[in-house]
Formats: sequence, C-alpha cells, structure tokens
Amino acid sequence: MIVRDALKEEYPFVRELRLNAYQEYASKIPERHWEVLQQSILSDEDLDGGIERIVVEIEGEIVGSVTLFPPKIEAYKGLLEDELEYPELRMLAVSPNARGKGAAIALVTECLRRSKKKGFNALGLHTADFMENAVKLYEHLHFERLPDNDFQPLDDGIIVKAFVKRFNERLR
Repeated sequence: MIVRDALKEEYPFVRELRLNAYQEYASKIPERHWEVLQQSILSDEDLDGGIERIVVEIEGEIVGSVTLFPPKIEAYKGLLEDELEYPELRMLAVSPNARGKGAAIALVTECLRRSKKKGFNALGLHTADFMENAVKLYEHLHFERLPDNDFQPLDDGIIVKAFVKRFNERLR
C-alpha cells in the first residue's frame, strides 16, 4: 500500500472515485441533500492553494483519496461560525471493491501525520450519521465529538457532525 500526493492529471479520476464511493448514500438521504453532496464531491474546490490531495494505491491502482484542508480556510461556505484553528480532512473516499483493506485508516493516519508534522495540535473533520462506516472509523481512531461545530446545511434534518483528534495523545 502506497500513500502519496495525487498528481494533477489524476484529479478527474479522483473525483470519479469519490462519486463512486459516495454513491451508496444517494438512496439513504433526501434527493436535494444528495444533489448538494454530489456537487461538493465533483467540485474543484479542492484545487485551492494549500489544500492537499492525497491518494492511496494498492497494487498500482488508486483505491482511495482524501483532501486535507489547512486551518482558517472557508471549507463550508459560511456554515461554521468560527474559523477552524486546525486542519480538516474532507471527502475521504475508498472504492467499494477495496474496502476492508486498510486504505481509509492509511489515509486518515497520513492526514494526522502531516498535521502533526506542521505543528498543529489537532485534526478535525465533519461527517453525518448516514455515513455509518465513517463514523465507526473515526470513533475507532479516537476522534472525539465537537458538537459546537456541528451544522445543518439544508433544512432536511441531517446534521453534519464535527469531530476532532487532539495530538496530546499518541497517534493510534
């Protein structure tokens, strides 16, 4: 397994991989919410300066990706009251046929490593309950809930929940 920065020519493939990985949620959430999520997945907002695009390869094939946003960037377009003082991982995606092989853990661990190396004291993320496996993963990796940074992007009852991993403990 190789974790590395995505090459610019791989960006279109990474967007399609994300869409494929998130497709399972289309039937779990209201149609309008899926449309907004899909738009975010396919957007080029992760091309802004300072945002790191990371992929994981297994046997020469890209099977997963994540973006690492720097602190103080407006990643959620006005949905959070305060700017985050730490990096945030977003759009973690693993191809359905590669799940269970450690790709997601490798990507999150790389985001943790990079954030800690840059001197930050935490790494944050947002997810929702309909992403059951993601929530389980973050809890397994000892991310803690940060309800003060939750938000509701649409008036459909779906709360996007904030999590944080502080670095005063050993990375696991």
